Amino acid sequence: MESERELLVEENPRKGGLRTMPFIIVNESFESVASFGLQTNMIIYLMTYYNMSAATGTSILGLWGALSNGLALFGAITADFYLGRYRAVAYGSISTLIKMVMLRLNWVKFNIFLGQGMIILWLTAMIPQLKSSPCSQIQHVCNGVTTLQLAVLFSSFVFMSIGAGFVRPCSIIFGADQLENKKNPNNQRILESYFNWYYASSGISTILAVTVIVYIQDNYGWKVGFGVPAILMFLSVLMFQIGSPLYIKVKAKTTENLVIGLFQAAVAAFRKRNTRRPLSDCDEFYRWPLESDVLHPSKDFRCLNRACIIEDPQRDLNPDGSASNPWNLCSVEQVESLKALIKALPMWSTCFMIFVDMNVFSFSLLQTKTMDRHIFPHFEVPAASFGVFMIAALTIWIAFYDRVLVPLLSKYTGQPRGLSPVTRMGIGLISSGMSIALSAITESIRRQRAIEEGHEDDLNALVNMSAMWFVPQYALLGVAEATHAVGQVEFFYALFPKSMSSIASSMYTVGISVSNLIGSILVSGVDWLSSTGCKTSWLSSNINRGHIDYFFWLLSFLSFINFLYFLVVCRFYESLNDGSSRLSHVAEDKECDYRLLHET
Repeated sequence: MESERELLVEENPRKGGLRTMPFIIVNESFESVASFGLQTNMIIYLMTYYNMSAATGTSILGLWGALSNGLALFGAITADFYLGRYRAVAYGSISTLIKMVMLRLNWVKFNIFLGQGMIILWLTAMIPQLKSSPCSQIQHVCNGVTTLQLAVLFSSFVFMSIGAGFVRPCSIIFGADQLENKKNPNNQRILESYFNWYYASSGISTILAVTVIVYIQDNYGWKVGFGVPAILMFLSVLMFQIGSPLYIKVKAKTTENLVIGLFQAAVAAFRKRNTRRPLSDCDEFYRWPLESDVLHPSKDFRCLNRACIIEDPQRDLNPDGSASNPWNLCSVEQVESLKALIKALPMWSTCFMIFVDMNVFSFSLLQTKTMDRHIFPHFEVPAASFGVFMIAALTIWIAFYDRVLVPLLSKYTGQPRGLSPVTRMGIGLISSGMSIALSAITESIRRQRAIEEGHEDDLNALVNMSAMWFVPQYALLGVAEATHAVGQVEFFYALFPKSMSSIASSMYTVGISVSNLIGSILVSGVDWLSSTGCKTSWLSSNINRGHIDYFFWLLSFLSFINFLYFLVVCRFYESLNDGSSRLSHVAEDKECDYRLLHET
């Protein structure tokens, strides 16, 4: 792949380079503003114009998030091995913008026609027939939502998820393709500068989404509030396509699919589960390519080592030494990659609760909407804009940790990054649990004041209590994400072999997807259980009659249980270090250890 890129640069010296950066960064920035601007306030739109309860709307938004983040892994794999990153970003942007029915790419025919995902959502605000009428406040009558109206709404969610799945995992790497030049002595500095600018633009875009777009929706209505993101998405696609003649378009790899290789190793091990041959003779193990440093498999999960045993060289190998059937014989490197993934799963599963805690933002929005949000006498902060405090805390913590704490802590811990990745993950879990417990206490106070002021049956009444009470919770969540997310990605990069670096970054996104799904199921389950026997649900749309504080205490308890599970998982990794290597035995037959884990 790298040699192909260098050849493209030599043949097209005017392609790539810094001249392409404005198009790529503007594409990502506009896409981020448009997407996050729609998601932040969506629960209010669903409750107002589709007559959904708070619990139902939150569950649907959770499923939407699960689909969007889950498709990011599919988009990354498709870009790497089938479409190439240029086509992935281009068609992904158009899919976020345009409804995709069929796509035409080399091996698959597909046509793109008008019907943009964001335009579909915008049309639901523009055309009265595509949404239900708001409930009558006087007669307390709500019109039902038709199947067609829901189909149109959900189709917009699906098409935006498809687009996000292609754009987000590929855009940043596509930009790196334009700049990477190993012959340039300043190549590393240029790439680092690019990543900094890219993430800075993403952060600014998110802030604009939760402030400017939300303000427009609250003050100018949904027609304008959904129209602005649609226009931004159109400009995003337009900017990316304008720069097309300048891009270096590296073709996708059609071989060495890592994900398929993992499945092949699992299938081969299962097929050979009854093999009785010894598992210690390294001459019987299949190595490909032949120059691979991985000589023989590690002792972890020895049952998987059967996948790389050569039982009959004439039957199992081709004349060039490659496997005749990759689903029956896999290389040692494939087996070790599968083992590394299995080892990562317990630690990966500890991240679910922290993202479940973050996904209850919809209920926090309903809380702040009933409180005094004035900073100045004539300026009221939109309820959905309180998420900016989480983003600010995240940004401040990363800068403070990187510039102040790392130099100080590294002297005492011996860790170049101050604290080990696992320690930072633990701090993130504790911060998240503290945030949700503080939310439960604040909600108890808010609800009691609402009842004392006679607002128990008035959903829209304002409680005499400042919404700034929720700022500490948002700040703690920002610190939790900053410490846990960065620590988790660094942990996986240290655990996995270099060939699995893309999987390391993808597991974070897939973890968010799983958390969205768990959160959606949890909200639906709590709503159903707490409303049995004609009782008022904890998650009632009228939060003054419900008990969101009980739900937050439940999440706090689950977060505590998850932290205990995290401590057990840490012990599991330490025990692995006692008798086996991190990845595999290499040519020098040395073992790698989990030094980063012993710091905990």
